[in-house]
Amino acid sequence: MKILKSLLIIIITAAVSLNAGAQSGITPQLKIEKPNLEAIKAATYDATSPYYYPRLMKEYMKNDTLMKLDKFRHLYFGYMFQEDYNPYRPKAVKGSVPDPSENPSLTRTECDSVISLCEKALEDNPFDLTNMMRLISALHLKGKNNLANIWQYKLNYILMTIASSGTGLDEENAWYVVEPQHEYVLLAAMGHKAVNHLFYAPYYEYIQISKSDPSAADGYYFNIKTILDEYYRKYPEEK
Repeated sequence: MKILKSLLIIIITAAVSLNAGAQSGITPQLKIEKPNLEAIKAATYDATSPYYYPRLMKEYMKNDTLMKLDKFRHLYFGYMFQEDYNPYRPKAVKGSVPDPSENPSLTRTECDSVISLCEKALEDNPFDLTNMMRLISALHLKGKNNLANIWQYKLNYILMTIASSGTGLDEENAWYVVEPQHEYVLLAAMGHKAVNHLFYAPYYEYIQISKSDPSAADGYYFNIKTILDEYYRKYPEEK
């Protein structure tokens, strides 16, 4: 079962394409804008702002599809400034969770177990995209398509939020992520397979991909400054 909607892949790929401007009017365009993290932080701390984080997270956790990209950008990037943010937090669910997309013959009982484990993981970390994808697959297998579609909507917008932060084609236009695993989830959504990763000081990761198109990029850049800052804050001896 394919987890990601083809429209999402079209939007993201068009957004990062060097020829994206030529596709105007053919596919929905994603506005590329480097996140102003200080402004986002201020807005998520401001109780009078529509982006005040407690309200934003409460809205996100509702089972509806009303939030749009501006709120998702504040929700996702604003998470880096919240008290419980920890990109290296221990997993709430010990052991591996079966992936229903790779095993569609799971029984209903097994699907229930996957759903329960994924919900537990997402309660602890609302941006655990790997378990979000497993939850979507399990819900579809159980026939709970409406709920699966709501989670799919959230996943789509989170990935579009990351894609909207740059083009990924160089350090200046690197994508911003709040967790390392999101680099690989985004690339997989674009149909890419990561084959290697490199670190470039002071805070860039470059993920090399396998490719069949010689004119395509060899890989993509990610800005992990906030992730590294948090890591060194927790483990200063690693500096």
